[in-house]
Amino acid sequence: MPTIAITDYTFPDLSMEEGIFRPAGIEVVSCKEKLSPAELAELVRNADAVITQFAPVNAQVVNAMTKAKAIVRYGIGYDNVDCAAARERGIPVCNIPDYCIDEVADHTLAFILATTRQVVPNALHLREGQWGLATPVSAMSALKQLTIGILGFGRIGREVVKRLLAFKARVLVFDPVVAADEIIKAGAVAAASFDELLAQSDIVSPHCPVTPQTKQLFNAATFAKMKTGSIFINAGRGDLADSAAVTAALQSGHLAGAALDVFDPEPVPADHPIRKMPNVILAAHIASVSPPAVKTLRETAARIALMAVRGEPLPNIVNGVTTA
Repeated sequence: MPTIAITDYTFPDLSMEEGIFRPAGIEVVSCKEKLSPAELAELVRNADAVITQFAPVNAQVVNAMTKAKAIVRYGIGYDNVDCAAARERGIPVCNIPDYCIDEVADHTLAFILATTRQVVPNALHLREGQWGLATPVSAMSALKQLTIGILGFGRIGREVVKRLLAFKARVLVFDPVVAADEIIKAGAVAAASFDELLAQSDIVSPHCPVTPQTKQLFNAATFAKMKTGSIFINAGRGDLADSAAVTAALQSGHLAGAALDVFDPEPVPADHPIRKMPNVILAAHIASVSPPAVKTLRETAARIALMAVRGEPLPNIVNGVTTA
């Protein structure tokens, strides 16, 4: 009987996936708890396909796979999978690139509005029995008054720009692989260079994958190029930013605030100073969540794994391995 291994999951159960696999005569092996690399290696050893959420599928785990025809990531990002090791083994790595576009774009806009309108401090102020404005007047802004820099003009970046334009914001976009005229046609004020975007933006929000070029792209040098008093939004990937640099920029006051759905590491350590900063909004990697999005994510991952077991051509391969 073919087997599909699911390395980890945050869902209540795997009934949705099993509903796809069982009629096809496929057995599921899984673990909801966090496993060591050695335990993960044992779990995936004889699997015909592997689905993973957050578990580190490193070279040790990949090289333990004896039969796997695909590794499928529950999500858009795939930086928890050693794609190079999988490529060397001829194992395609697939993601789910389009299951939560509107959810993440909405969440990004919610973060931007919450920081510019100081929603959280004012709500807490009232909860504590106070009345009136909880922050200085200078902390309150309308998006029409601001320049917002969007890094990455893929599916999510484009949707964020559409939402910002509806609020009359001035929008700059940096994406080295998208033509400037395409960015301008979409309504952005300019296709800016990275340094121009940093220098001119009141708010910066990255929407790009983590690659060797973008990992910790937002570091001490990057934040120093941003306006004093600017805001950093990250609803993308935690590894896009150096967490120590984010923290230091907030502590120094160079950044006026931040809203972070993702962090490195996750969960954010209980004693991390960023947890207690009043000018920071934190969320537990939830920007992608809605009932339809979660359903699409799980069903798509299961169907791609099933296609792999059946030897069918696979969609959304991110590591350059071709299939029949």
